[in-house]
Amino acid sequence: MNKLPLEKRVQILSMLCEGSSMRSVSRVVDVSINTVSKILVEAGEACAAYHFDAVRGLKSKRIQCDEIWSFCYAKEANVADAKAAPFDAGNVWTWTALDADSKMIVSYMVGDRDAETASYFMDDLRERVDGRMQLTTDGHKSYLDAVAGAFHDRAIDYAMLVKLYVDLGARGPERKYSPDPCIGAVKRPIVGKPDERHVSTSYVERMNLNMRMGMRRFTRLTNAFSKKIDNHIHALSLYFVWYNFCRIHKSLRVTPAMAAGLSDTVRDMEWIVALIDARAKKPNRPTTYKKHKPEVANPSNAQWNWWLANSIALGVRRGLGGRPSRPTSRSKQYRPRWSLKHLRLTQRS
Repeated sequence: MNKLPLEKRVQILSMLCEGSSMRSVSRVVDVSINTVSKILVEAGEACAAYHFDAVRGLKSKRIQCDEIWSFCYAKEANVADAKAAPFDAGNVWTWTALDADSKMIVSYMVGDRDAETASYFMDDLRERVDGRMQLTTDGHKSYLDAVAGAFHDRAIDYAMLVKLYVDLGARGPERKYSPDPCIGAVKRPIVGKPDERHVSTSYVERMNLNMRMGMRRFTRLTNAFSKKIDNHIHALSLYFVWYNFCRIHKSLRVTPAMAAGLSDTVRDMEWIVALIDARAKKPNRPTTYKKHKPEVANPSNAQWNWWLANSIALGVRRGLGGRPSRPTSRSKQYRPRWSLKHLRLTQRS
């Protein structure tokens, strides 16, 4: 099996985590777009499995959650008129939970912006953090039932940060590409005794900017959006493992995984390539090889009768001087008719 050199695989994965599109990566590295897609899938599966197993038992004290919007194949308003749109086309929401102290992505979930996805998201967050924590979310109502269901038997300090926006009524380009101005925020304690000084979603919203800058498929007003939901999830899995374990945070001077106590060293992209190779199936090659024996051809009676009837109709049997013997080896297998060259020779004689 052909395999790219380690340097090229590292370059492809690094460019995918630094805001380059898949086709720009294929042009720069001089590989096929199918090769880039294959490496993305392999890296996404390896990183998702590693994050699932490694990011557990955290002692986080402050967690911030938010959702970021993107779309797959087509925007929600254009799905009905899209040609051959898959069932998962349209809006795609990525739910993220960030540790405010270590800046680590603790949990993430891809789905709709509904109560079902919120419940799955909170259940996953509960399994990764030990002890009591302070949780802060925005004013999305789906969080209320999700947090109550996931932490019904566990102490937690939960508060919502509800932001207030004003509608200026403008319908120009600035209204189309810019959100309404925020005029204030209300801190609402929900469960426990959350510290109002730490009721904030600033860090997780800054992480949303990192995602839009680091993954080309999140950039607005381009054609680099995700065409398949699977590749969208693979790109997220790769980016979050690279962000947690490989990228040094400028304010912390270490990686988020080191700040959270999950790692004692800075990982690099070669380490992610090693994760991919560890999951790859080894070729199932036999230890010994048997010598090939030619198979004996045994045409059925029906095939033999058909060949005999056609040879008589063509007058070939007269030129051959009798009935030919049956073929006995692979090199003399039965053929339904004689070649035209042989037929001309028998007719001349």
